[in-house]
Amino acid sequence: MNTIILHSQALDIANKMADVCGVAFEFRRSHFRFLTDKKIDIVALREVFSVDINYLPDFDFSQTALFVSDMDSTLITIECIDEIADFAGIKPQVAAITERAMRGDLDFNASLIERVALLQGLEVSVLSRVYEERLKVSDGGRALIAFLKSRAIKTAVVSGGFGYFTRRLAEDIGLDHDRANTLTIEKGQLTGKVEGDIINATAKAEFITELCAKYQTTPSQTIAIGDGANDLEMMAVAGLSVAYHAKPAVIKFANIVISYGGLDIIMDFFDG
Repeated sequence: MNTIILHSQALDIANKMADVCGVAFEFRRSHFRFLTDKKIDIVALREVFSVDINYLPDFDFSQTALFVSDMDSTLITIECIDEIADFAGIKPQVAAITERAMRGDLDFNASLIERVALLQGLEVSVLSRVYEERLKVSDGGRALIAFLKSRAIKTAVVSGGFGYFTRRLAEDIGLDHDRANTLTIEKGQLTGKVEGDIINATAKAEFITELCAKYQTTPSQTIAIGDGANDLEMMAVAGLSVAYHAKPAVIKFANIVISYGGLDIIMDFFDG
């Protein structure tokens, strides 16, 4: 038997789904569950009802030890590098490169070097303005992190973006770890370069392995969430992968897909 989760409290949608699937449902704290032995096309149902619907995956949520999230357009609503570029008047140019990189159409390392180079000469104060004026935690993000911490699950953010933002975000919402690229700064200005090795798809996956070793747990007890091609390697390493308002390749790959609601939808799966 399979369990289908309707991530909604709308009884009318649940009733319509029950008619389509030909099965009864039960109401949980924040969602409905359908138990069925039929093969149901949930992709089609998502489109029909414009709501998140997932199969309950083969993953022991009670044994979850680690949660690792991408930052830009996942744990937060913006792409930080695009917003930095806005202060240089080149947001459209940089955002176009970002979009292609996240779809997997460009080599990530090369695209990052190209975009960062365009930021040369910007005052470092721009970083704080982006964080304070434009950065917002994605819907349900704070509630999810608080929930995970209440269950003693370690939390981390890893990004192909910049450590200035991951560090502040980790402090603000109580994450245990963060990792990202370091922008080099001279005389109060961005140099247009990053320091050290680039945090790319492989580095993100290695971060999960590193944290698992630190806490003597395994990747099979890890949840990884992201939205772009740069997240696929860490999602492959983790025991459970989540696509959040993601690019098509990520949606196709992930165990769980969230395309309409907030990050707190992840909490539904723990309501066993």
